Amino acid sequence: MKGDKRQVMTWPAMAALFIFAVFPLLIMLFNSFQSDDGTGGFVISNYVRFFSKSTYLKLTGRTIFNSVMVTIISLIISYPLAYIMAKKLKGLKNIVMVLIIIPFFTNQLVRVYSWLIFLQDGGLLESLLNSIGLVDGALGIMYTKTAVIIGLVHAFFPYMVITIYMALERMDNSILEASSSLGASTFTTFRKVIFPMSMPGVVSGIMIVFVPCLGTFVEPRILGGVNGTVIGTVIEDQFFEIYGWNFGAAIAFILLAMVLISMAAIGKWGKRYDI
Repeated sequence: MKGDKRQVMTWPAMAALFIFAVFPLLIMLFNSFQSDDGTGGFVISNYVRFFSKSTYLKLTGRTIFNSVMVTIISLIISYPLAYIMAKKLKGLKNIVMVLIIIPFFTNQLVRVYSWLIFLQDGGLLESLLNSIGLVDGALGIMYTKTAVIIGLVHAFFPYMVITIYMALERMDNSILEASSSLGASTFTTFRKVIFPMSMPGVVSGIMIVFVPCLGTFVEPRILGGVNGTVIGTVIEDQFFEIYGWNFGAAIAFILLAMVLISMAAIGKWGKRYDI
């Protein structure tokens, strides 16, 4: 009886999940098999159109490349920072954590336009580098892939820092002391003990950064312009500019498939680390 009551209590949540999450996806799935020319009927032309044009395939490759680069750079930046916070800082770790999560309290557009002002020709970065003699003239960073990756790293690396920090914080320091007492060097301790034990946080951080990067469109749109076009911006154009909703729905489901495959692959890799 108690089990039945518990199941009944989950019904409202399940109903809300179906109404606000599953049902809209089913509508989009249905629309993805409809033609935008109004002919009606069940068609697969939207999917054929996507895979038959090299432009969309190139944009898919660019999207994956950007996501991989952002993930790698975020990991390179985040791991040393998370390690210092967890193992070196004491009273200051909370202050550093607050500084890291401050961007979460600001609007996404505000953050992106701040980078636009900072990176644009004649902007703050160019003026600074010209003043100290490192650059002579325009930087030319704005509206390039580099600007997009910078903006995406700034948006997503805090997630990586937090997940790695949590894994390192839970690590028993006595294990590190035992490694040192047995004669292991600092590098050996890191390679054999610290890094393997922190892998659950690393894998979680990779998933949290890589998967959302696949679908992002704000930073590529504003910082990359034409050169920043990715799958997310194509979907946005189809829905809000071209009004090709059915083709946009098909691209959205292709992107969803990419996300699910990425999550499955990362999750399978993470199982060896008890993710």
